[in-house]
Amino acid sequence: MVKKFFLAVFVTVLTTVSAFAAHPLITDDTGTQDKGKFQLEVNGEYAHEDEDGAKAGTTEVAAILSYGVRDNLDIVLGVPFQRLRVKEDGYAVAREVGFSDTSVEVKWRFLEQEMLSLALKPGVTLPIGDDEKGLGSGEVNFSAFFIATWHAEPFSVHANLGYLHNENDVDERTNLWHSSVGIEYAVTEKVKLVGNIGIEQNTDRNINTHPAFIIGGLICALSEHVDIDFGIKGGLNEPEADYATLAGILWRF
Repeated sequence: MVKKFFLAVFVTVLTTVSAFAAHPLITDDTGTQDKGKFQLEVNGEYAHEDEDGAKAGTTEVAAILSYGVRDNLDIVLGVPFQRLRVKEDGYAVAREVGFSDTSVEVKWRFLEQEMLSLALKPGVTLPIGDDEKGLGSGEVNFSAFFIATWHAEPFSVHANLGYLHNENDVDERTNLWHSSVGIEYAVTEKVKLVGNIGIEQNTDRNINTHPAFIIGGLICALSEHVDIDFGIKGGLNEPEADYATLAGILWRF
């Protein structure tokens, strides 16, 4: 029971990493870096879950580097590091620390009109993490996301529809879908309030209730090149982690 619970909490956090967004949002936007420009994000998340006397905590720090190949085309590299810990009846029964699976994605904004823009974001996940420790799938996987952004000052709304191929050796579902919507409201030129809601198919073949989440947070621009962000993520049903705290910093250069 503990091992299954341990992996379930891990997957809830991991599968959200495939669509890097304007943190703390999980829903991605259509924005790109412009040709020759870089963006580096370092994001942290702590997720907590209680179930049948067991408590699981997952801490993840992810570094995400984006490079503008063209004005409307980015390459995105994501490297997550995780610390996983499970307690049962007050005693630690599982603990793992290490790098998780690394992702390489391409974001292509193929349509840009006055208020609406559309993008595609295919990607591949490489089995860098140790699957025996619950830090990875042990297999090469891929994903594909359709992204839409509607912008009218001071609001921006983002929508994602995604497919994730979850090749694995622990009898989880192989084909997963993702759906989410995010919103940004510019309070000032330097401060944005953000919200996010979404759902993703459960990896457990025997459960038809799919993890759903809600996020509230803010993004603060310290300068033209540096942003910081904070957020709280809540589970809307039992398969999702009870809550998570999020924080990040972004540097454009």
